[in-house]
Amino acid sequence: MRFLSSSITGAVRASTNTSRLMTNVARPSLRNYSTETKKSGGNGLVLGALAAAGLAGGIYYNQSSAKHAAASSEPPKAAFDAAQFKPFTLEKVEEITHDTSLFRFKLDSADHVSGLHAASCVITRYPITKKDGTPGFVIRPYTPTSTEETKGYVDFIVKVYPDGKMSKHIHNLKVGETLDIKGPIPKYNWDEKPVQHVGMIAGGTGITPMLQVIRRVFDPISKNDNTKVTLIFGNRTEDDIILKKELDGYAKAFPDRFRVIYALDKAPENWDGIKGYVTKEDIQKNLPGPETPSSMIFVCGPDPLLVTYAGPKTKDKQQGEVAGILKELGYDSSNVYKF
Repeated sequence: MRFLSSSITGAVRASTNTSRLMTNVARPSLRNYSTETKKSGGNGLVLGALAAAGLAGGIYYNQSSAKHAAASSEPPKAAFDAAQFKPFTLEKVEEITHDTSLFRFKLDSADHVSGLHAASCVITRYPITKKDGTPGFVIRPYTPTSTEETKGYVDFIVKVYPDGKMSKHIHNLKVGETLDIKGPIPKYNWDEKPVQHVGMIAGGTGITPMLQVIRRVFDPISKNDNTKVTLIFGNRTEDDIILKKELDGYAKAFPDRFRVIYALDKAPENWDGIKGYVTKEDIQKNLPGPETPSSMIFVCGPDPLLVTYAGPKTKDKQQGEVAGILKELGYDSSNVYKF
């Protein structure tokens, strides 16, 4: 069963019976997830930009670099400012899939870091003229995919949506042009609230906040040496899976601590992951249960996905009560977090 259907719009129909929703409603497909993002093709910049491009050796190389950075006598300067927007220049663009690309923006200097910690995001904006002729802004949140220790630049993986004003704007940016960014905006503070087993439900570019946590958990300076992570990651087709080499690299390097289960809407005959909808049984089989000590379930996606699996956020984007499939399984607000 899928996380998301082929079309997010109208994917989850109103229903007070969640069990019926699981079997009778075309649920939202994880691939469309939450962060907006375009295009298919080469992985040169992606693999170079992301820690652990999929090989265990690559992971350890980047971990060694992180150790070196951590040993520095003075903490690096943070480029982002939570109090105000600052313009950052687009440096490179790399196509990942037919509708998703990686965008690299320069920081203030080669010695600056973004200043974001797991798990946090930033706010982006660009100016527009409203229908009444007055000035305004389009504002959207995004989660960087570069690590906390990355110096000199910050990366975003952005999927373009037909009605996505910001995603279209970012995809239309040319190298040398700027984007206004403000942050960090704290989400789940992993350093303050680490757990021993994390279960993740993500789809498409919804992997980005999960990746922040994954990298933090397996960072050599992390104190969470025994933390386990289990990720269910949904997409339409195998070609739509982003960051697969990196995720497979973590699974290879940490076989006892990291596991990823891929779910595809359109799975090939020999697919050994989840085919179609992600069911209640899939969650029970793979993710830590509500009775598991020191565990947390992270869910990230558009409103239909949250409604189906964890319940909606409040109007002001607070967590709200846990509902949906996870509530049916016995989870509550103490062990579920919605990105």
